Parts: sequence; C-alpha cells; structure tokens
Amino acid sequence: MTGPTVDMNTDDAWEEWGRRDPYFGVITNPKNRRREMNETDKREFFESGEWHVNYVMKTIHDHIDPVFKPGSILDFGCGVGRTLVSFAPMAPQVIGLDVSISMLHEASGNCRERGLSNVQLHPSDDALSALTVPLDMMHSCIVFQHIAPARGRLIFSRLLTHLAPRGIGAFQFLYSKSQYANTHGIAPPTVAPIVAPQTGAPSDSDPEIQMNPYNLNEIFFLIQAAGAHRVYADFTDHGGELGVFLFFQLG
Repeated sequence: MTGPTVDMNTDDAWEEWGRRDPYFGVITNPKNRRREMNETDKREFFESGEWHVNYVMKTIHDHIDPVFKPGSILDFGCGVGRTLVSFAPMAPQVIGLDVSISMLHEASGNCRERGLSNVQLHPSDDALSALTVPLDMMHSCIVFQHIAPARGRLIFSRLLTHLAPRGIGAFQFLYSKSQYANTHGIAPPTVAPIVAPQTGAPSDSDPEIQMNPYNLNEIFFLIQAAGAHRVYADFTDHGGELGVFLFFQLG
C-alpha cells in the first residue's frame, strides 16, 4: 500500500505565476495584473502588506506575548515580498522562502528599492534545507492553501522544528468553503481542489491555483506536540474560502 500522492505541480504553477504575473499571483485583483499595474497600484499592494504585518504584531502583543521582540523572522511563501518588506524593520534577521525563483527575483528587487540589507531570500524545498538556525518567529499567510494538504502538513511539521524555544508562530490555513454549509463545512469526497479566485479570476491560459482546506485536528496536534500550550485564532474568509489564522508560542 502506498502513501498519499504528493502534488508537486503547484511548484511549477507558482514559478509560472512568478514569470507571468507575480503580483496578481499573490493577490488576485485585476489591477495587480502586470499589464494593468501602475505605481499607485503597487504602492497600495505593499500598503496592504504593511497593514497585515501590523495586524500580526498587534495580535501577538495583545494575545500571546506583550513584550515579544523577535531577533529573527521567517516569512514562508514570501512571494514578491508583500509582507516581507514590512517585517524587515522589526528584526535584525529576516528570511524569505518561496518555491518560485521568479518570485524571489521580484522580491529581491523590492528589497533593494527599500535599502533593506537584513533580508535573506532562499528557494524553498520540502526539507527546508535553507533553515540552519532556530528562528524567533515564523509567519505564513495565504500560502498553505496552495499546497496539497499531505505535503503541506509535512512541511508545517518541519517548520515547527526550526522554531526557537519561546518562538512564536503565525500561520493561516483554509479549513472549508462556505458552499458546504449544508454539510457543516464538510466537502464531498470527490470535490477537486482547484477553484477560481472570486476576484479577478485567472483566464483560461493562466496557471492553476489550488485552494486546499486542511484538517485542523492535524494542525492543532502538530502545534501542541511541538510544545505550545495555547492558541489564539482569528477566522478568515476570502470569497467563501473559510480559514483560520493561528497564533501560538512554544513553551
């Protein structure tokens, strides 16, 4: 009997997004299309990342650790650097990982434009071979949903082994879709993982975008097993894609 199939096609899709339309691949709004995006749109794109980072840090200080000040931060699935560039002033060392070399190239340019010298960018692999030291904080948002759950669960468990004692995790996962209201969020077993985004849907020629829900029992098990004693959670809803943003600190 073989184990679960590991879907690597998402890596190819995100590299294709990085080459074709990196900003739209991150936030599927029509104004983020390469052919449409102007300087105002790009500024607003990064302002949305700044808002998000401020939300993350405020949530950590309000609900997890009021005096937390990380020395190192990992942004897993950093893309073009939407949140990475706002995390950079908050720690001496900031690391961005992404499976797309083209996305990392764009992120590097965005870091150079801002004079950021404390950011390291590395290609991501399932073994997380770029991570060599424990990190004080790990963040990932609208990333795991694009990874097949069996594979994503393994990557998440490996990430937790690189989180330092008293380190804080901030991870977002999808868990269901609003269209499954009649079955209390449980999808029929034959539902395909690929759906079109609700805003600025890709054209037929675009790479696929998978929106994969995760079993939160498995996620909570991994967090508790890693040494966390409590979790703070905020619900998320991206056009009917229901998720949860989890904040926790290792003991």
